[in-house]
Amino acid sequence: MSTVLDRPLPTVRLSDDELRVSIDETLKGWNRRADLWLFAYGSLMWSPNCEYSQRKAARIYGFHRSFCLWSRINRGTPENPGLVLALERGGSCHGFAYRIPRANVEGLMWPLWQREMLYGSYRPSWLQCHLDKSVVPALAFVINPEASGYCGHLDDAERAKCIAGACGRYGTSAEYLFKTVDALDTLGVHDQTLHKLAAKVRECGCEPPPRDKRSR
Repeated sequence: MSTVLDRPLPTVRLSDDELRVSIDETLKGWNRRADLWLFAYGSLMWSPNCEYSQRKAARIYGFHRSFCLWSRINRGTPENPGLVLALERGGSCHGFAYRIPRANVEGLMWPLWQREMLYGSYRPSWLQCHLDKSVVPALAFVINPEASGYCGHLDDAERAKCIAGACGRYGTSAEYLFKTVDALDTLGVHDQTLHKLAAKVRECGCEPPPRDKRSR
Protein backbone atom coordinates (compact mmCIF):
# COMPACT_ATOMS: atom_id res chain seq x y z
CA MET A 1 0.00 0.00 0.00
CA SER A 2 1.26 3.48 -0.84
CA THR A 3 1.75 6.08 1.84
CA VAL A 4 1.64 9.86 1.96
CA LEU A 5 5.39 9.74 2.55
CA ASP A 6 5.82 8.92 -1.13
CA ARG A 7 7.11 12.03 -2.88
CA PRO A 8 6.97 12.97 -6.54
CA LEU A 9 10.03 12.62 -8.70
CA PRO A 10 12.01 15.70 -9.76
CA THR A 11 10.17 17.89 -12.24
CA VAL A 12 11.55 18.98 -15.62
CA ARG A 13 10.03 22.13 -17.04
CA LEU A 14 9.28 22.09 -20.75
CA SER A 15 11.15 24.56 -22.91
CA ASP A 16 9.36 27.34 -24.79
CA ASP A 17 10.03 25.46 -28.04
CA GLU A 18 8.46 22.29 -26.62
CA LEU A 19 5.41 24.25 -25.50
CA ARG A 20 5.00 25.82 -28.94
CA VAL A 21 5.24 22.41 -30.61
CA SER A 22 2.56 21.13 -28.24
CA ILE A 23 0.30 24.07 -29.07
CA ASP A 24 0.78 23.60 -32.81
CA GLU A 25 0.04 19.87 -32.57
CA THR A 26 -3.07 20.49 -30.49
CA LEU A 27 -4.47 23.14 -32.82
CA LYS A 28 -4.33 20.69 -35.71
CA GLY A 29 -7.51 19.26 -34.20
CA TRP A 30 -9.33 22.60 -34.26
CA ASN A 31 -11.54 23.74 -37.13
CA ARG A 32 -10.15 27.22 -37.65
CA ARG A 33 -13.41 28.37 -39.24
CA ALA A 34 -15.24 27.82 -35.95
CA ASP A 35 -14.98 29.01 -32.37
CA LEU A 36 -13.10 26.81 -29.91
CA TRP A 37 -14.75 25.13 -26.94
CA LEU A 38 -12.70 24.62 -23.76
CA PHE A 39 -13.89 22.09 -21.18
CA ALA A 40 -13.31 23.05 -17.53
CA TYR A 41 -13.55 20.58 -14.67
CA GLY A 42 -11.24 22.03 -11.98
CA SER A 43 -9.78 25.48 -11.40
CA LEU A 44 -10.79 26.62 -14.88
CA MET A 45 -14.40 26.45 -13.66
CA TRP A 46 -13.87 29.18 -11.08
CA SER A 47 -10.83 30.95 -12.50
CA PRO A 48 -10.85 30.74 -16.31
CA ASN A 49 -8.64 33.80 -16.87
CA CYS A 50 -9.74 34.05 -20.47
CA GLU A 51 -12.29 35.92 -22.54
CA TYR A 52 -15.20 33.82 -23.71
CA SER A 53 -18.49 34.50 -25.45
CA GLN A 54 -20.48 31.74 -23.71
CA ARG A 55 -20.25 29.51 -20.68
CA LYS A 56 -22.47 26.44 -20.60
CA ALA A 57 -22.99 23.47 -18.33
CA ALA A 58 -21.32 20.51 -19.99
CA ARG A 59 -20.54 16.83 -19.58
CA ILE A 60 -17.97 14.53 -21.09
CA TYR A 61 -18.06 10.73 -21.09
CA GLY A 62 -15.20 8.27 -20.78
CA PHE A 63 -13.29 10.35 -18.23
CA HIS A 64 -13.77 11.45 -14.62
CA ARG A 65 -12.14 14.14 -12.50
CA SER A 66 -9.57 12.87 -10.00
CA PHE A 67 -7.10 14.32 -7.51
CA CYS A 68 -4.28 12.36 -9.11
CA LEU A 69 -1.68 15.06 -9.75
CA TRP A 70 0.91 16.41 -7.32
CA SER A 71 1.14 20.20 -7.11
CA ARG A 72 4.65 21.21 -6.10
CA ILE A 73 4.35 24.96 -6.72
CA ASN A 74 0.81 26.33 -7.06
CA ARG A 75 -0.88 24.36 -4.26
CA GLY A 76 2.09 22.87 -2.46
CA THR A 77 5.88 22.73 -2.35
CA PRO A 78 8.44 20.15 -3.51
CA GLU A 79 8.88 19.10 0.12
CA ASN A 80 5.16 19.06 0.88
CA PRO A 81 3.20 18.74 -2.38
CA GLY A 82 -0.51 19.28 -2.59
CA LEU A 83 -2.93 17.73 -5.05
CA VAL A 84 -4.89 19.11 -7.99
CA LEU A 85 -7.35 17.63 -10.46
CA ALA A 86 -6.91 15.90 -13.78
CA LEU A 87 -9.12 13.77 -16.00
CA GLU A 88 -8.62 10.01 -15.75
CA ARG A 89 -10.23 7.36 -17.92
CA GLY A 90 -13.59 5.92 -16.93
CA GLY A 91 -16.99 7.31 -15.98
CA SER A 92 -18.10 10.81 -16.85
CA CYS A 93 -17.51 14.36 -15.71
CA HIS A 94 -19.68 17.47 -15.33
CA GLY A 95 -18.18 20.91 -15.76
CA PHE A 96 -18.34 24.10 -17.79
CA ALA A 97 -17.66 24.58 -21.49
CA TYR A 98 -16.31 27.97 -22.53
CA ARG A 99 -16.81 29.17 -26.07
CA ILE A 100 -13.70 31.04 -27.21
CA PRO A 101 -14.20 33.26 -30.27
CA ARG A 102 -11.93 32.05 -33.05
CA ALA A 103 -10.27 35.47 -33.26
CA ASN A 104 -9.11 35.03 -29.64
CA VAL A 105 -7.84 31.46 -29.87
CA GLU A 106 -4.26 32.14 -30.94
CA GLY A 107 -3.80 34.68 -28.14
CA LEU A 108 -5.27 32.29 -25.57
CA MET A 109 -3.02 29.33 -26.23
CA TRP A 110 0.27 30.61 -24.83
CA PRO A 111 -1.04 31.75 -21.41
CA LEU A 112 -3.17 28.60 -21.20
CA TRP A 113 -0.14 26.40 -21.90
CA GLN A 114 1.90 28.40 -19.38
CA ARG A 115 -0.78 27.59 -16.82
CA GLU A 116 -1.51 23.95 -17.62
CA MET A 117 1.38 22.49 -19.61
CA LEU A 118 4.68 23.74 -18.15
CA TYR A 119 5.62 20.33 -16.82
CA GLY A 120 3.88 18.05 -19.30
CA SER A 121 1.48 16.74 -16.66
CA TYR A 122 -1.47 16.75 -19.06
CA ARG A 123 -2.22 15.54 -22.55
CA PRO A 124 -4.29 18.13 -24.45
CA SER A 125 -7.19 16.21 -25.96
CA TRP A 126 -10.25 16.84 -28.08
CA LEU A 127 -13.25 15.26 -26.35
CA GLN A 128 -16.90 15.10 -27.28
CA CYS A 129 -18.57 17.61 -24.99
CA HIS A 130 -22.31 17.34 -24.36
CA LEU A 131 -24.11 20.66 -23.93
CA ASP A 132 -27.82 21.16 -23.36
CA LYS A 133 -28.88 20.49 -26.98
CA SER A 134 -25.70 19.75 -28.86
CA VAL A 135 -22.41 17.89 -28.84
CA VAL A 136 -19.21 19.77 -29.70
CA PRO A 137 -15.52 18.88 -29.77
CA ALA A 138 -13.84 20.58 -26.81
CA LEU A 139 -10.26 20.97 -25.71
CA ALA A 140 -9.62 19.30 -22.34
CA PHE A 141 -6.56 18.45 -20.28
CA VAL A 142 -6.26 14.71 -19.57
CA ILE A 143 -3.68 13.29 -17.17
CA ASN A 144 -0.38 12.16 -18.58
CA PRO A 145 0.22 8.96 -16.56
CA GLU A 146 3.90 9.06 -17.49
CA ALA A 147 4.40 12.46 -15.85
CA SER A 148 6.44 12.59 -12.64
CA GLY A 149 3.51 14.24 -10.87
CA TYR A 150 1.01 11.45 -11.49
CA CYS A 151 -0.18 9.86 -8.24
CA GLY A 152 -3.25 7.83 -9.12
CA HIS A 153 -2.20 5.19 -6.57
CA LEU A 154 -3.26 7.26 -3.51
CA ASP A 155 -6.38 6.26 -1.60
CA ASP A 156 -8.97 8.71 -0.23
CA ALA A 157 -7.41 8.96 3.25
CA GLU A 158 -4.00 9.75 1.75
CA ARG A 159 -5.49 12.31 -0.61
CA ALA A 160 -7.31 14.05 2.22
CA LYS A 161 -4.14 14.23 4.33
CA CYS A 162 -2.11 15.67 1.45
CA ILE A 163 -4.78 18.21 0.53
CA ALA A 164 -5.28 19.33 4.13
CA GLY A 165 -1.59 19.90 4.77
CA ALA A 166 -0.30 21.63 1.63
CA CYS A 167 -0.01 25.27 0.59
CA GLY A 168 1.67 26.87 -2.44
CA ARG A 169 1.99 30.21 -4.16
CA TYR A 170 -1.70 30.33 -5.11
CA GLY A 171 -3.02 29.12 -1.77
CA THR A 172 -3.88 25.84 -0.11
CA SER A 173 -4.77 22.59 -1.78
CA ALA A 174 -7.87 22.51 0.45
CA GLU A 175 -9.04 25.84 -0.96
CA TYR A 176 -8.68 24.42 -4.47
CA LEU A 177 -10.89 21.49 -3.50
CA PHE A 178 -13.53 23.63 -1.77
CA LYS A 179 -13.73 26.07 -4.68
CA THR A 180 -14.24 23.20 -7.11
CA VAL A 181 -17.05 21.76 -4.97
CA ASP A 182 -18.62 25.21 -4.78
CA ALA A 183 -18.46 25.63 -8.58
CA LEU A 184 -20.19 22.28 -9.05
CA ASP A 185 -22.84 23.27 -6.52
CA THR A 186 -23.66 26.29 -8.68
CA LEU A 187 -24.30 23.82 -11.51
CA GLY A 188 -26.58 21.79 -9.30
CA VAL A 189 -24.14 18.88 -9.56
CA HIS A 190 -23.44 16.75 -6.51
CA ASP A 191 -20.10 15.07 -7.13
CA GLN A 192 -20.25 12.36 -4.47
CA THR A 193 -16.53 11.62 -4.64
CA LEU A 194 -15.51 15.24 -4.17
CA HIS A 195 -18.05 15.86 -1.41
CA LYS A 196 -16.77 12.84 0.51
CA LEU A 197 -13.19 14.04 0.04
CA ALA A 198 -14.14 17.55 1.19
CA ALA A 199 -15.70 16.05 4.32
CA LYS A 200 -12.47 14.15 5.08
CA VAL A 201 -10.44 17.34 4.59
CA ARG A 202 -12.73 19.21 6.99
CA GLU A 203 -12.15 16.42 9.52
CA CYS A 204 -8.44 17.29 9.24
CA GLY A 205 -9.22 20.81 10.44
CA CYS A 206 -9.71 22.70 7.16
CA GLU A 207 -12.77 24.83 6.48
CA PRO A 208 -14.08 26.31 3.20
CA PRO A 209 -13.28 29.99 2.63
CA PRO A 210 -16.10 32.53 3.04
CA ARG A 211 -18.45 32.35 0.06
CA ASP A 212 -17.55 35.86 -1.18
CA LYS A 213 -13.93 34.76 -1.56
CA ARG A 214 -14.45 31.37 -3.20
CA SER A 215 -14.64 32.61 -6.76
CA ARG A 216 -11.33 34.46 -6.68
